[in-house]
Amino acid sequence: MTIQKRISKKGVVSYLIRVSLGYKDGQQIVKSMTYKPEIGMKPKAVEKELNRQAVLFEEKSKQEYEAQLQREAEHQEQDNNEIEYAKKHTTFRELAKEWIALQEISKELKNSSLLRMKSCQERTYNAIGDILVSKLTYRKIQSFISSLAQDGINQKTGLGLSEKTQKHYLTFISDVMLYAKRCGIIHDNPCRDITFTKSQKKEKEVYSLEEAKQLLALIDEKAPLNYSLFFNLLAYSGMRRGEALGLEYKDINFETSVLTICRTSNYHQGYGVYTDTPKTKSSYRSLYIQPKIVGLIKLLKTQQEQQAKDCGDLWVETDRLFIKWNGQPLHPSAPYKWLKHFCERENVSFKGLHSFRHFVASQALASGVDVKSVSSMLGHSQTSTTLNIYAHAVQQTNKKALNSVASLLETA
Repeated sequence: MTIQKRISKKGVVSYLIRVSLGYKDGQQIVKSMTYKPEIGMKPKAVEKELNRQAVLFEEKSKQEYEAQLQREAEHQEQDNNEIEYAKKHTTFRELAKEWIALQEISKELKNSSLLRMKSCQERTYNAIGDILVSKLTYRKIQSFISSLAQDGINQKTGLGLSEKTQKHYLTFISDVMLYAKRCGIIHDNPCRDITFTKSQKKEKEVYSLEEAKQLLALIDEKAPLNYSLFFNLLAYSGMRRGEALGLEYKDINFETSVLTICRTSNYHQGYGVYTDTPKTKSSYRSLYIQPKIVGLIKLLKTQQEQQAKDCGDLWVETDRLFIKWNGQPLHPSAPYKWLKHFCERENVSFKGLHSFRHFVASQALASGVDVKSVSSMLGHSQTSTTLNIYAHAVQQTNKKALNSVASLLETA
């Protein structure tokens, strides 16, 4: 214990009493108080009272600190008991449901990400749901992930799940196990170094320039205005289906012919149609739109204004470009189904919706547009993504460029 005399600028005397209570986590624990003698007290009386106050303060500080340590010890023991109980009784299913509930409250995950996690629940719970979190090992997780690649797992195709989908399952498990680590149930996440079984990739179907021209000509001639605009948008811009469906009229600058992508429209079974943010930060972007597209948008807006009048009170104002009869957002599966039926009827090749995106990227690269610009146009977060997906087109562009240089060098 130390006592330090202090005199203020106004001549007021006080004493700083400091008591050391030991060390905790390498730091000294010190309590302090200030004693001010009453005015007119004699020096001996001040000294006597100061010593008394110091002794009382030291005893009080020690008692309070001991009580604090006792409470902390009790809380720690209680926490340890809870952790030990959790280690012996908490299954992966129970902790996963707790983790998902927390994500729903915190809103940290995008709607699409959370729904994807939820879609992984059934298979995961059937395989490892009843295993204690503390007993869930690398081998058990690896065995489950490997089983996802077996033929018959994908009920639609009869094949195994793709490597991308396998990674979604592992992400779900890993996030739950990281939560278990934060809770003190485990010390290490067993999801490290899990390997994936590469499934046989189906070769991407891409419309050739001639096929795209033929299909768009038929669509312009025979399709309803909304579908004519939708497929021209895909073919002219390379945007994703959800990005196109999420467009609203306020996203269009008619003076500069620029549209901004800032939302997506998606569907999840059991949840319905919902709006979400774009896939990545780079997916937030602005794109120049051709006069043909601007003209179609203006025509569609005029058509929908009349449609709203005809619907009256049944109309739902959403500002979306692509809507149902009453103004509600168009179901994301509708364009795919319409185009498939249209192609069958017109006896032309149907290659899905994403093939338009591949068409735009491939044609842009073949025309000599640099990879960075194409990557930005597509909304890829990294140029390497564009390089990986369109390696063949990039290789052809490089070949064309190098042949051009070679011809210049070899010209007599």
